[in-house]
Amino acid sequence: MVEKMKIQALLLYFLAWSAIAAHQPPNVNKKQSKGKGFGSSVFFPVTGNVYPEGYYHVTINVGQPPKPYFFDIDTGSDLTWLQCDAPCAKCTPSPHTLYKPSKNLVTCKHALCVSLHGPAIQNCETPDEQCDYEVTYADLGSSMGVLVMDSFPFRFTNGSVLGPRLAFGCGYNQEVPDSIRPPYTDGVLGLGRGKSSIVAQLSEMGLTRNVVGHCLSAQGGGFLFIGDDFLPPSGIVWTPILSQTKRYSLGLADLQFGGQATYIKGLPIVFDSGSTYSYFSSQAYSALVSMINKDINGKLTIVVEDKSLPVCWKSGKPFKSIHDATNYFKPLVLSFRNGKKVQFQLQPQTYLVVTEHGNVCLGILNGDEVGLGNLNVIGDVSLQDKLVIYDNENQQIGWAAANCKRLPKS
Repeated sequence: MVEKMKIQALLLYFLAWSAIAAHQPPNVNKKQSKGKGFGSSVFFPVTGNVYPEGYYHVTINVGQPPKPYFFDIDTGSDLTWLQCDAPCAKCTPSPHTLYKPSKNLVTCKHALCVSLHGPAIQNCETPDEQCDYEVTYADLGSSMGVLVMDSFPFRFTNGSVLGPRLAFGCGYNQEVPDSIRPPYTDGVLGLGRGKSSIVAQLSEMGLTRNVVGHCLSAQGGGFLFIGDDFLPPSGIVWTPILSQTKRYSLGLADLQFGGQATYIKGLPIVFDSGSTYSYFSSQAYSALVSMINKDINGKLTIVVEDKSLPVCWKSGKPFKSIHDATNYFKPLVLSFRNGKKVQFQLQPQTYLVVTEHGNVCLGILNGDEVGLGNLNVIGDVSLQDKLVIYDNENQQIGWAAANCKRLPKS
């Protein structure tokens, strides 16, 4: 049985990589897209790291003929977008040739455009007016463009090869945050809870369940899946998603430091794989920095690194890896107030970063400085080496410690 599961995992690995190869599958027509016989999953190998790259990405083919693009995986937003030759007013250097639209605009009356903008979009001057968009992220990156629709060739885990036409943004004006270093991705893969997300669109077509999961390795790389074929039968800690928000919000949590309760309580927590670092509200952030500095108590020296990582320390000799630094720091725990006593563990290696200068820096930043207010965001640095599952079917989020270099078993 064990050998059989290993063979299945290897087969899934090759299926995932073959989905990246250029091919031209048939489009999903309306009859197919509503069928119930296509329920399956899509698996993607992940590339990238928290530092120095600042993002994790997947490779997805788009268009006819299909062309590969790198997408930053983002559970914190709904809209998928590509840098686009529309023409482009401001595009960053990207790994591939800009996507070029071809008479495939989504109109402002389209249901996905209405979902993206809300009721205000109803004031279209003409029925065929284009659907404009503008998204801004917590790390101050942004994209502006128009909504288009094109084929996304996927090879599903049940053997189906289909090219569903999905709506996404054709971005002609982009800003990139300081935490991201070139070469940049071609765009963002929106995996949020809204109807315009890729996950919701595939689910609406009957192709996958409305579930997305990722495993981001601290060594770089990992995997992403859409659908529920890769959910482990046990070992996942689940907590409800707050239904009144479009974010992956887990409700309120209290912070523990070194196994002890603190006065940092009632933090509204959101999971967001599109954020390189984690963010605490201003008061919680200041209190945490104070507790860490008091606990270090002169064992390390405070240094100024750069504006993207403002709180850093150095030792007598440069740190070569995160494991050299972890003994100086205590684990954190977010204890959720949902009645189940669910806890999210933050070992030092999931809230610290060792930089090219050999210093160790706090990977939790002040959310007030990027306009997050009272919101507390758990980003990539704290999601590393965990299998994280966003189950929109059952309105819950789950996680478990995992070796993200090891392929999952379906």
